[in-house]
Amino acid sequence: MISLQDSLAGAPTMPLKTGETPRERRPAPMIFLVVLWLSLLIAILSLLTLIVNIVLEGGSRFGLPLFTEYPASSPDRAGARPAILGSIWVIGVTAVLTIPVGVAAAVHLEEFADKKHWFNRVIELNVQNLAAVPSIIYGLLALAFLALIGVRDKNIVIGGALALSLLILPVIIIATREAIRAVPSEIRDGSLALGATRWQTTWRQVLPASVPGIATGSIIALSRALGEAAPLLLLGALVFVSFDPNGLLSGFTTLPIQIFNWTGRPQEGFHELAAAASIILLGLLLLMNGLAIYIRNRYQKRW
Repeated sequence: MISLQDSLAGAPTMPLKTGETPRERRPAPMIFLVVLWLSLLIAILSLLTLIVNIVLEGGSRFGLPLFTEYPASSPDRAGARPAILGSIWVIGVTAVLTIPVGVAAAVHLEEFADKKHWFNRVIELNVQNLAAVPSIIYGLLALAFLALIGVRDKNIVIGGALALSLLILPVIIIATREAIRAVPSEIRDGSLALGATRWQTTWRQVLPASVPGIATGSIIALSRALGEAAPLLLLGALVFVSFDPNGLLSGFTTLPIQIFNWTGRPQEGFHELAAAASIILLGLLLLMNGLAIYIRNRYQKRW
């Protein structure tokens, strides 16, 4: 079988006229390429400057007390223990709420829904649009829902997880659909030809083959939720917590909210604590993104 590359290689090409400059060396493409590389360089330098400044400012406060102590009125006795535990609680509940629903919705839209039906096309369009909605809008939706069902104290773990679940659900649906779409149709055809039902083919062939892509997209979506503060502040998340969250109905705070609180204090010691907490947050984000890259490179199949 002749590949597309071979056919393109054998296709006739238009010879350059004498003295004509190749298209990629013309002024417009060269200017665009220079601007592109300059933009990338500025972005990388800005990011490195920010990270170095945070490390230098918060390095002196980065230690065991930051992980074990509770917030206090004095920066010498303050720590981020409730914020760290609160972030773990909220992100854990968010994952439990979002990943099953997002994967199920993506499987239905990609494998079972009629793509020509107007209703399914409207749903697909809305999912794509919702992925770009500002996070504070999802905070408003979660606030309205909790008020509708009669929840008075909205600063609870399940409330924050609900807001973050609404935020990352479209991202997980899109990532899962792309992972399922990457599975070759020959896998499905072979399974159906052997007598498997459509559901058995999806459950035993398509989903296992798309797990690396689903895991990667889910981890990256959760890492986005980990750095969010706006929807949680809208729910009335506490900025000063002196206890550990211990359940779905417990009050909480998270690392972004704790950093927001400390940066608003006039004392320099709290600014150093905010920088130290930012190091923790950056470390968690790098760890989650590194895990996503490892899963993708280690388990992704090349079809």
